[in-house]
Amino acid sequence: MRQLVRTAPAALPVALRAPLAMTAALATAVLVALGILHFHDSGLTGIDAAVLPAIDGVQPPWRYVALVIDFGGEPVGATVLVALLAVVCFLVHRVRAAVLTVLGVVVTVAVTTVLKPIVGRTIHGEFLSYPSGHTALATALALVIGLLLVDRLGSGRVAGVVLLLGLALVAGVAMGWAEVALGAHYPTDAVGGFCAALAAVPATAWVVDRAAERL
Repeated sequence: MRQLVRTAPAALPVALRAPLAMTAALATAVLVALGILHFHDSGLTGIDAAVLPAIDGVQPPWRYVALVIDFGGEPVGATVLVALLAVVCFLVHRVRAAVLTVLGVVVTVAVTTVLKPIVGRTIHGEFLSYPSGHTALATALALVIGLLLVDRLGSGRVAGVVLLLGLALVAGVAMGWAEVALGAHYPTDAVGGFCAALAAVPATAWVVDRAAERL
């Protein structure tokens, strides 16, 4: 098993290390800035005031769509999705990607879980909301899928970054919309969750590669 991990393709393709490092740095800055802006805040201002009223309280049939998407971020749904993606990675002989699937999600969710009580932003008066763990999880899974596809397709740097960030954006927007539509988060909570994944997953992938190389 040790040899299998050591010789497996990198979780973070070399061509993407520099651009994703810059993306992660920018995402971290945005995550921190929004956290400071909404520190112990529960009011509607700026983007939230403009966007939330148009999305919150969506009616059927779109509400059912939002509930289905939201389920993917719940413990049962998330566990199933992570397990399926990890199995797929093993089946295509991408062992490091399988490890990243689990660790990337764990680290991303841990970041959002730790930040929520620190920032102290609440919605509906009592629920900690910043950053959105559901949005972070969906984005993290999309990033892992993107990294796997970039490796399998042999995409170059530009095409790889476009594919990776495109998938992450689609997943983040979909889950962010669902969370806001269901009244669970403010729009900027979703942005924070998206940025948390952009910061955590590449860093975790780099650690996975470094650890594998030292086995």
